[in-house]
Amino acid sequence: MASLAAAAAAEEAGEGAVTGDMVSAGFAELERQQQLLATCTRLYQQLADHFGSLERGLAARSDALRVRRRAFDARTHRALDSLHRREASIDGSVARALDHLGSLSAAPGGKGAAPGPAGAEAGLAEGLRALCARMDSAAFLGFVVARRKEADALRAEMPPALKLCVDPAKFVMDAVADVFPVDRREVRSPADLAWACVLILEAAVPALADPDPEIGSARPLVPRAARERARGMAREWKDAAERKGGVEGAKPPDAHAFLQHVATFAVAEREDRPLYRRIVVSFSWRRQMPRLALTLGLEEEMADIIEELIAKRQQLDAVNFAYEAGLQEKFPPVPLLKSYLEDSKKTSCVASDNSSTSSGQSGSNVNKKEQSALRAVIKCVEDRKLEAEFPLEDLRKQLEELEKAKTEKKKAASSASSGGSSGPATKRIRASNGGPMPPAKAGRLTNNASVSSFPAATTFAHSPSHTSYATTSPSHTSYATTSPSHASYATASPSHASYATASPYPYERPAGHGIYCNRSPPAIREAYVYPAEEVATVNVGIAMPYSTPPMSYPSPYGGYGNGMAAYNNGMAPAFHQAYYR
Repeated sequence: MASLAAAAAAEEAGEGAVTGDMVSAGFAELERQQQLLATCTRLYQQLADHFGSLERGLAARSDALRVRRRAFDARTHRALDSLHRREASIDGSVARALDHLGSLSAAPGGKGAAPGPAGAEAGLAEGLRALCARMDSAAFLGFVVARRKEADALRAEMPPALKLCVDPAKFVMDAVADVFPVDRREVRSPADLAWACVLILEAAVPALADPDPEIGSARPLVPRAARERARGMAREWKDAAERKGGVEGAKPPDAHAFLQHVATFAVAEREDRPLYRRIVVSFSWRRQMPRLALTLGLEEEMADIIEELIAKRQQLDAVNFAYEAGLQEKFPPVPLLKSYLEDSKKTSCVASDNSSTSSGQSGSNVNKKEQSALRAVIKCVEDRKLEAEFPLEDLRKQLEELEKAKTEKKKAASSASSGGSSGPATKRIRASNGGPMPPAKAGRLTNNASVSSFPAATTFAHSPSHTSYATTSPSHTSYATTSPSHASYATASPSHASYATASPYPYERPAGHGIYCNRSPPAIREAYVYPAEEVATVNVGIAMPYSTPPMSYPSPYGGYGNGMAAYNNGMAPAFHQAYYR
């Protein structure tokens, strides 16, 4: 602008004409000013957007704070009203408790009843009532453990039985003291009894509830001494868990028993809420965890817990927590369930790809995981009444297809295993000279004196330790079997065929030769085996160097003893399976 003004002034003064350099300089200055204005405009827009986002964020936070304030005000009013009601009901609750104790003391046979038969449900209930009435806590845990298969009946019968105790809190803590907070048994058999502790502690909740029906379990009637003891047991469990590496490494039943203990006796501490949350998130798949989370004072953190479960791809658990906390509108269940199915399918595909070159057991495990995921989603939809939003027909079809594929795979595996294995009784070898096939059971019969279908001029022998053969005249067939305890022998009589059996003595010998049919076998020279020419022409009598084996042959074979006591008894020989390998 200054250059343009100078040029104009020079022109007016008549000092000379305007040059091109002056005009170029003027346009350059204009362009620079234009860029400066654009930069200022852009910066202003950025600042405006930034302050606008800050205002919107402050407004959203203000709205959230107002909502939370209203929620806190409502909660405070409810808590104050509850406190007023509980304060007003103290006298009535004490009177009801005293009346209950009076009725227990006045009940006929209250402490002397013997346990009834434990088989039927009625007997189980009578046994529980008798133990509770006698305050026999030592036998109570054993009674529950011995009836683990009747867990449903125990869960139904224990609460009314525990109400018969003079001091239910002391009775329950005495009953579980040997295994909770730490296992103090000298002989830990059975190894894990945390499930029994959980069962007993859950049953104690209605037994300890306030007699006032409007208050109920919100105010458990736990004496001060019992409450202090319960706090000490909780601290002992926490210390033991930390020494073992943290609560995340604890067994699920043990962690569940700890949370249930804290909830049953109302000994939750505000400073321990992070610990409770860690346990709840670590074992969120257990059915009672959402309810325990609310009981332990985590209702304000339920939304954060649900978001953490979703981030860990535990959408099914997140749905259960959302329904327990009443947050299903903030966390709609149907998208979560669909996301859970998609993640399970992706996991199954990856697992199947990794196990494609491995054994079939991995494929079976993948099939089981897919079926478990489908069943869990179907059950969740049915329990939450979501069939209208999430139809189950497709899921049921997929489940049926998986079950059918699993059944067909099992059938194929069983048929392959049965068809691929061939034992001695299923495989028969035909002689190489074209003779007839012997019957399938010819080698297993014990009373056959001769087998006419065998080819002539061939002697077969077979035993677990050695096999030999001898060739004789065409008019007869002889069979010889050798073993560590007997020498092989044969007879040349044209009217009989001799048979020999394996020795019952378990001497180790190398496996012998197979069946040679018309081929000449290799020469065999062993301590108790004679040459083939001697076997085929002479009868050999050998003095036995060992005691008579426990075998017997019938009298028709006594003539073939030749001085060997083992062949002169009354037991029929077992034919060796010469055609079976």
